[in-house]
Amino acid sequence: MKTTLVTTLKRQATRILGELAADHDPILITEHGRPAAYLVDVESFEFQRDRLLILEGIARGERAIEEGRVLSEDQAKARMGRWLS
Repeated sequence: MKTTLVTTLKRQATRILGELAADHDPILITEHGRPAAYLVDVESFEFQRDRLLILEGIARGERAIEEGRVLSEDQAKARMGRWLS
């Protein structure tokens, strides 16, 4: 992962964005020597966002199972049948 100063980003944004688009390697932006933000390309961001949504859905499903909020196959078919008919 690359690291760059926020002032460098301000001065060389076009070049940095071009490199980011080419190599998809996230860039850590620092300000006053401290991490301030990560800069990622759109494709990588969208992939990570979609992956996170899937993982959150799995976690909700696991929680529902633990809490006993489950349906039998017949109950699920009956509920889905209302929507699909």
